[in-house]
Amino acid sequence: MARRSGQWGRQTLVWLHAVTSIGWMSLALCLCVLLITRTPAGYEAARVLDKQLLAHLGTSSAFTGLMLSALTAWGYLRYWWVLAKFAVTLTQLYVGIAVLSPRLDALSDPGAAADPGPLIVASALMASAIAGQAWLSVAKPWRHTPWADPRWRTPTFPTWLYWAAVAVPVLDFVLWRAVFGSPAPLLSLIIALAFPLYRRRHLRLATA
Repeated sequence: MARRSGQWGRQTLVWLHAVTSIGWMSLALCLCVLLITRTPAGYEAARVLDKQLLAHLGTSSAFTGLMLSALTAWGYLRYWWVLAKFAVTLTQLYVGIAVLSPRLDALSDPGAAADPGPLIVASALMASAIAGQAWLSVAKPWRHTPWADPRWRTPTFPTWLYWAAVAVPVLDFVLWRAVFGSPAPLLSLIIALAFPLYRRRHLRLATA
């Protein structure tokens, strides 16, 4: 029963990662189309979608991807395709948070004379990058990295960790929306930063 629950937990985490990634790509395309209209209504709709949904889908996709790497044999540094996905994801999050969102805010201001051209290009590139990550997940190209230990054994983690990884993005959406009025990836960020320490200790004890 515990083994079956573990399989369901892992499959559910994979499913959530796929759903949030597809949602992230779809909303990036929606932003691109809305910005192409070059109308105040389109700009405002793009801003709302970005603040209320796209940003959360992006951080949830990143979090579930990190947890899948941590809880399975893929690891953080063993495969080039995993590292490539990490690099693309971090770049996308930076562009979305530091570039796209502030410019959308400025663009939705009726008194602003901002040019939507760079945002159109950025949102199209974001959707294309997510599509490229999907190909990496399917094809899994390239060999192991130099940091792959040949003595590596597939880690075994408690079943509840898979279900916790599924619950965290949901809690971030519901809890912080109720408190602040919009979702915030606070729990996801804390766990993503702290979990590698727990993982390292767990693997060290298992090896010993």
